[in-house]
Amino acid sequence: MTNNSAIERVVMRRVHRLRILRAILSTSTLVLGVFVLALWDLGKEVWVAKVLTNGPQDTLGHALYFVYAFEHTRLLVQALTLVTLVSVVYLARVTARLLTNSLVSAARVA
Repeated sequence: MTNNSAIERVVMRRVHRLRILRAILSTSTLVLGVFVLALWDLGKEVWVAKVLTNGPQDTLGHALYFVYAFEHTRLLVQALTLVTLVSVVYLARVTARLLTNSLVSAARVA
């Protein structure tokens, strides 16, 4: 039957959102925890403000300086930087997928 009541649409929309949240919540929570811990440890290992002020101020020089600083730092700092970067990319992907699914399902219901 295609004639859905308003209450049924609202309930089904909520059920759909809960199903999506349940699927990503545990992994996203874990990745968010890893991100916070890696960022915190990175802040303990490196004085980030000094790294930013010691570099050149033009865009290309700044990018090259970051590559040089990354190559010539300790292995722990490199690993923490990569873990932080991977966590940010994963969280952005999950957030974009969640927003896309929510918007698409809301457009279908409306």
